[in-house]
Amino acid sequence: MNSVNIAALVLRLAVGGTMIAHGWNHAFGGGKLPGTARWFESIGIRPGRLHALFATVAELGAGALLVLGLLTPLAAAAVVGTMVVALVANHAKNGFFIFRPGEGYEYVLMITLVSGALGALGAGGWSVDRAVGFAVDGWAGLAITALAGAGGAALLLATSWRPRPAASPASPASASAPVSASSAEGTP
Repeated sequence: MNSVNIAALVLRLAVGGTMIAHGWNHAFGGGKLPGTARWFESIGIRPGRLHALFATVAELGAGALLVLGLLTPLAAAAVVGTMVVALVANHAKNGFFIFRPGEGYEYVLMITLVSGALGALGAGGWSVDRAVGFAVDGWAGLAITALAGAGGAALLLATSWRPRPAASPASPASASAPVSASSAEGTP
């Protein structure tokens, strides 16, 4: 057995399965798509319904493509883009650790970096990419993954992210609890 094929398969299944679960939760868990849309609006991504739908389709689609090992650099780019938007729009302000209030960025950063590594590693021998002769890896795979992912995230943030200004301690708005992803989506 080739260790690269094993590593590629494990990474594809881990990241792909995680993204499928995440997209499924947006669509069918807790608050379903309307709850996800409200959460997107609460973090300043507008229109919330449209972006909730796009994010859900991107997560489900990219996850399925990664599990299959099909168009791997582009699937990994979709994950990178989704996670960079989450990092910038919601998690960066909360610090590194996920267990801090508001959920830090360690989780989304790790998925971003693993997806970039997967773009560089390629789908491996046990993949649809290999079966059809689409083998993009190395610097080319990393470049496609990083540039398409970061470029898509930058475009979305530039056109659709309008965060609310931080409330001052004296304002009544600061007394209300912020909406978290889990409470808006109805998940624990």
